[in-house]
Amino acid sequence: MIQDLKRFSLPKDFRGRQGWYVQFWWIVQSLLFNPSPQFMYGWRRFLLRSFGADIGRGVIIRPTVRTQFPWKVRIGEYSWIGDDAVLYSLGPITIGENVVISQKCYLCTGSHDYTNSDFPIFFEPIHIENECWLATDVFVGPGVRIGEGTIVGARSSVFKSLPANKICNGSPVRIIRDRIS
Repeated sequence: MIQDLKRFSLPKDFRGRQGWYVQFWWIVQSLLFNPSPQFMYGWRRFLLRSFGADIGRGVIIRPTVRTQFPWKVRIGEYSWIGDDAVLYSLGPITIGENVVISQKCYLCTGSHDYTNSDFPIFFEPIHIENECWLATDVFVGPGVRIGEGTIVGARSSVFKSLPANKICNGSPVRIIRDRIS
């Protein structure tokens, strides 16, 4: 058998918090975070901070943003997280200052090891450095670092780290040219 899911088990302390705490966050996200009016950025920052997220000043987080485990998320000052963005924080996600994560982006820190028959889950951190812009619907995979000032074009898929000050596009993403200020 190449994939035997009855042998699957979660790694110890995988969530970083007790199961009841995780469930409590999901309830708060559904009942207090997501239905909050668009202009209530401070309220959403407060909720995320209350659950252990490190959120800088002036961060704009839209109400339709979803995160798995906020205590594994760090967002620098004056960054924007757009509508329907997903911060799938099985592992740490670090977003720098003055970063734009546009609508429908998906930052995915985890996956499964398909080479092992028990299909174990793994996670690797994602780092988006200062002054980056991920345009709409960008996918960023586990272990990726996007260098300072880099732009990733709409609908791109990023599976490997990108250097600083580049303009990139495609699936898989490729460097198009330098970003000049």
